[in-house]
Amino acid sequence: MATKSLKARQEVLADVNKQLNILENGIFADGELPYFRDKIAETGNFPLRPQKLEILQINVGYMCNQVCEHCHVDAGPDRKEIMTRETMEQCLKVIRKTGAHTLDLTGGAPEMNPDFRWFVEEAAKAGIQDFIVRSNLTIIRANKKYHDLPQFFKKHNIHVVSSMPHYTRGKTDKQRGDGVFDKSIKALQELNAVGYGQPDGNLKLDLVYNPSGAFLPGDQAALEQDFKKALMEDFGIAFHNLFTITNLPISRFLDYLIASENYEDYMYALVDAFNPTAVSNVMCTNTLSVSWDGWLYDCDFNQMLGLKNASPVKHIKEYQEEVLQNRNIVISQHCYGCTAGAGSSCQGTVA
Repeated sequence: MATKSLKARQEVLADVNKQLNILENGIFADGELPYFRDKIAETGNFPLRPQKLEILQINVGYMCNQVCEHCHVDAGPDRKEIMTRETMEQCLKVIRKTGAHTLDLTGGAPEMNPDFRWFVEEAAKAGIQDFIVRSNLTIIRANKKYHDLPQFFKKHNIHVVSSMPHYTRGKTDKQRGDGVFDKSIKALQELNAVGYGQPDGNLKLDLVYNPSGAFLPGDQAALEQDFKKALMEDFGIAFHNLFTITNLPISRFLDYLIASENYEDYMYALVDAFNPTAVSNVMCTNTLSVSWDGWLYDCDFNQMLGLKNASPVKHIKEYQEEVLQNRNIVISQHCYGCTAGAGSSCQGTVA
């Protein structure tokens, strides 16, 4: 298990251009597999266009207390890229007037941004319908200054979406590091204790599952039942929904695929599982992604590949929703991950 990010280790794939070169060439340039643009053209969805904006997803920094082997952000304790209060102020101006009904804060571990609580307090005043914070759970147990996060989330009616690789210790710790499972269980119990995850409660607690290897996730509904049964029986933990997300061939997961000699097989699996009905509902059609330094992207995955949106409006400080809605969505071969099987987004399956 790595303890540093690709960037800190000065690995080749820390360079997004190297990642894009792999995705755009090789088995695609040789004609073994069709380019994503050609595949969606068969469904009448090229160029891919946005629908009504529903979700504004803001990445407040790549710093994290974990170094997970599948992480498409290449997050870790050594990543110093964090959103400044000035950029947060620019985001707040947009949050107050956006047509989006959901605000989604992510990272890294978003809670590690020193201005995180101030930002949440100010954003909560905007009255967004659904205010999500994506937590890795272990941050709640990482340090005393984070121990009151469950109460803080409750105070501001935050919808907590927490990553949980599996309901067993072995599979969770294999993907995320020794001790992660036990800390995650403790954090979930503390969230339950303040009212999160209760069937008749309004404090939303959802979990996110990513496969631990080079394979697609199983059926979301069946996995949710398994998670709910196991976590309740073994630990007394309740939650609302389980979101399954396909690992995209980006950053550390791409590095893992290449190192394990699974890259080509995985791309074949994604292409073979292409679901045309998932195309119209992929997350980039109803979401805008804001990076830690304020640049605008079609989705969080494009952000990690440095693929800025194709409209004239590139930065949050020049935000114009009507202009952004009239753009073509930037795509590459990693997009097959969002259209494989039942489809995948930060909100789970889409088909």
